[in-house]
Amino acid sequence: MEAAGMPFWQALTLSSIVGWVLASSAFDLTRRVRALMQPWVTRRVIVDTPWILRLQDVVSAPRPSSPPVRRVTATKDEKENAMEYGLPSSHALNTVCLSGYLLHYALTHGVQNGVTVAVGFALVFTLVMIIGIGRIYLGMHSLIDVVSGISFGLVILAFWLTIHGYVDDFIISGQNVTSFLASLSLLLCFAYPTPEFPTPSFEYHTAFVGAAFGIVSGIRQTYFHFHHEGVPRIFSPQIPLLVFLGRMLVGISTILMVKFCSKAIAKWLLPVMCNTLGIPIVSSCYVPALRGSDSSKSKSDGKQLGYLQKVIAFFPRKAYDVDTGIRFLQYAGLGWSVTDLAPSLFSHLNL
Repeated sequence: MEAAGMPFWQALTLSSIVGWVLASSAFDLTRRVRALMQPWVTRRVIVDTPWILRLQDVVSAPRPSSPPVRRVTATKDEKENAMEYGLPSSHALNTVCLSGYLLHYALTHGVQNGVTVAVGFALVFTLVMIIGIGRIYLGMHSLIDVVSGISFGLVILAFWLTIHGYVDDFIISGQNVTSFLASLSLLLCFAYPTPEFPTPSFEYHTAFVGAAFGIVSGIRQTYFHFHHEGVPRIFSPQIPLLVFLGRMLVGISTILMVKFCSKAIAKWLLPVMCNTLGIPIVSSCYVPALRGSDSSKSKSDGKQLGYLQKVIAFFPRKAYDVDTGIRFLQYAGLGWSVTDLAPSLFSHLNL
């Protein structure tokens, strides 16, 4: 059960984000900050170029042969990923964070000895190096992008290892966790800077926020059943290999099924809800009938507005991309299935 009152820090956090979103929209802060920063960055690159050239002369590493480097892309997703800005490398950053925390988890809950620690660090180091070299080879990033991604990843990993205990305590026993995270997730979908040129980064941002909300809401509901300190841990003798493989088979199948079903339901439900409330929407991908058209213009003209529609009328009258909501619900369902539905199936199947 969620407590009725809201702690002051939660109200302050949500109010601050709302204020930031309104101020950013009113004063066009993203464009102004970009206009201030770009000349400074350009000057630094020009000033520091001689030092870079000296380093190149010392190393004497040949440049790639002419014509210039070309990106190696085999799928549509890879071509879309190439539209992102390069600094820092998100692949290198995510690899450091995920593999580093997985190593921390394995060493914390598994058998610890000198060989295990050495092998674990060697595997993580090798994986990070392979990812970094691969991104350079594919022409997606420069060496500076990869090094920056690794550096940012190490900082984020160290920060998370410091605070994750406090975050766990808040999720397990805090007040208004689900409602606070729902409000925060909604605001984070608005509090996102507009890039100079279109990129798919916001889509990944929405997916991450949705998955995080689904995971937190699932853990909040089922912690004392499936996620407490006494449950069997992976990478430990408590879970035999066959049980682990069975969990992988059932869990991955369940997650993919929930992801598909939640997307299908959201594609049908969200446009209906938005049209009912008079919210103008378009779709960039998921709903072909709404591509490039404002769904509420023809339906709202000449009609008397209800109470909810009058409240929504105070917001800017622009068409919102319904794909954002669909993507959020899709990945929220995925996160929920990982922490709630799949463990429930494991329990019923004695896995």
